[in-house]
Amino acid sequence: MSSVEIPAGLKELLQGYTVEVLRREPPDLVEFAVQHFTRILEGQKKNRGAKKRSTRPARKGVTFDTVSNKPSKVDDDEEEEEDTIKSTTSKYNRRVSVCAEAYNPDDDEDDDAELRIVYPKTDVQRRRLQDACRDILLFKTLEQEQFSEVLDGMFEVLVKPQEHIIDQGADGDNFYVIEKGVYDILVQKGGVSVCVGKYDNKGSFGELALMYNTPRAATIIATQEGALWGLDRATFHRLIVRNNAKKRRTYEAFIECVPLLKSLELSERMKIVDVVGARVFKDGERLITQGEEADCFYVVESGEVKIMITSQAKAGQQDEVEVARCSRGQYFGELALVTNKPRAASVYAVGETKCLVIDIQAFERLLGPCMDIMKRNISQYEEQRVALMGSSVD
Repeated sequence: MSSVEIPAGLKELLQGYTVEVLRREPPDLVEFAVQHFTRILEGQKKNRGAKKRSTRPARKGVTFDTVSNKPSKVDDDEEEEEDTIKSTTSKYNRRVSVCAEAYNPDDDEDDDAELRIVYPKTDVQRRRLQDACRDILLFKTLEQEQFSEVLDGMFEVLVKPQEHIIDQGADGDNFYVIEKGVYDILVQKGGVSVCVGKYDNKGSFGELALMYNTPRAATIIATQEGALWGLDRATFHRLIVRNNAKKRRTYEAFIECVPLLKSLELSERMKIVDVVGARVFKDGERLITQGEEADCFYVVESGEVKIMITSQAKAGQQDEVEVARCSRGQYFGELALVTNKPRAASVYAVGETKCLVIDIQAFERLLGPCMDIMKRNISQYEEQRVALMGSSVD
């Protein structure tokens, strides 16, 4: 039986449609599908028409203007700069139009130097930006060099009360990280604009339209003066979407082999792949310290770790006693996250060890279906701990 090849772009098209269905909850899925894919088709036709009318193809590299920052392009060239498209529709660096074609993360492999945009920042601005981005899940899985490039490519946006940052149904142009301010999330339901939530001085928004090439699913309005940091569509695709695609190729098979995660649906496991980070530890390096506050959860990809509990020795001194080891596919660090207590043990690498790391926000949001399995293990940990503390006193 001959194998069937999945057409390029099919997966992305279906993902985009699925996201819109979950967002809008249409009563008639078939009619909604016709409308959704008709919009995509019209976007493709407009894009092709624009290309035919153009006497000179535009470069992928785009320089944008903002109120307070002038970007400088890497490999600046006066002749090339004349060909650069400058979006002047608003201070948010709006794109004039966005084609709804599926984005292939591998298409830009050779365009990194040309695409890179740098917005100069003062030391104070960069510190503010780093603070705002510290807890953004999309950035936590980036390598340091990639994260630094993201910071280079972000631009500051100052907003006023009642200003629209994005509008439902519009094309996706930028991803936004909140530095300060309160922002209402409004969704059109039955012709009425309904406030479904708000961002209060932290968080980010705008990634779904960029990741799946779909229209904006909601309207975001500032309720007071605030400050945002924007990342344009091209840079977001090149650094965030492509990084996630590479991670999926790398970790898809491994995640499916982790016993704890087998209870999850495939789509749920893929979401975990998108938020995990990878860290390598040297022999003897401490990953977790007993008594500290928990901030993440670990799965061993390669190597081994030993779990140590501090016990009270007879002479009043404290000794660390090994209680367990974890190897490939096994997990640790969940106890403190499940119980909301400090770390109950210390963990050390045995030889060079590589672990996948999931931070506490992603843990709470994505691993709910696994919680029963983890809770069953808590009683075993407690029995071990009590037995150890009792034997150390005898």
